[in-house]
Amino acid sequence: ITIKTSHVEYETSKRHYAHVDCPGHADYVKNMITGAAQMDAAILVVSGADSVMPQTREHILLARQVGVPKIVVFLNKCDLCPDEEILELVEMEVRELLSKYDFPGDDTPIIRGSALKALEGDAHYVAQVNELIQTLDTYIEDPAREVDKPFLMPVEDVFTITGRGTVVTGRVERGQVEAGDEIEIVGLKETKKTIVTAVEMFKKDLDFAQAGDNIGALLRGINREDVQRGQVLAKPGSVKPHSKFVAQVYVLTKEEGGRHTAFFSQYRPQFYFRT
Repeated sequence: ITIKTSHVEYETSKRHYAHVDCPGHADYVKNMITGAAQMDAAILVVSGADSVMPQTREHILLARQVGVPKIVVFLNKCDLCPDEEILELVEMEVRELLSKYDFPGDDTPIIRGSALKALEGDAHYVAQVNELIQTLDTYIEDPAREVDKPFLMPVEDVFTITGRGTVVTGRVERGQVEAGDEIEIVGLKETKKTIVTAVEMFKKDLDFAQAGDNIGALLRGINREDVQRGQVLAKPGSVKPHSKFVAQVYVLTKEEGGRHTAFFSQYRPQFYFRT
């Protein structure tokens, strides 16, 4: 079971993909928010053997709420369900669910396959995974990136690397950053200035990173406890922290994996901002 989000990369002749693997289990759906907030599109994995699960609804709803524009469906474990009619019923149920949450259910690509069989080298199922990747290339448009705006990166995670210092990871939301740039750590605590001494993506050093890239930024003179998720790295002077705001809030129902009890006076909700 995936509990926290994890990142992998792969590429086709058309694109380089940074892939965020999100929790599938209902108990960890809150952790999925971290991944969903970074997505340009999503691959929704549904078991052909088990059909739609409670967390499937939650994933689709979350994708809608955080603004994921397009979904491609991979019907997994089809090797365990040889009955064509059952698979067609599962597809129909998935399409209806997508339409319910304002995705184009009738037009959404659904690819049947088996991840396990593909890993074992079964030629038929390897071809199905290749079809999935080709579908990503054709069905999902190139995302528009705000590369000409001031640098901003929400903090996803923080690590200490012995002998190097503190590394902050996340997805660059806008602008670009390169080694030697001065930046600010904004939010939760007093704003701090620091220098980005190195930029890395998937264990490769980069001259610079820009909007859309998932990176690690090595920060000069910053301790592990100085920075945390919920803060952002930003071009100095471009972001101002606020302690009051007005928001339109959608509260998940019990059936959607949300609260089981009512809100009472003095209740203090926890919000997720970008991560």
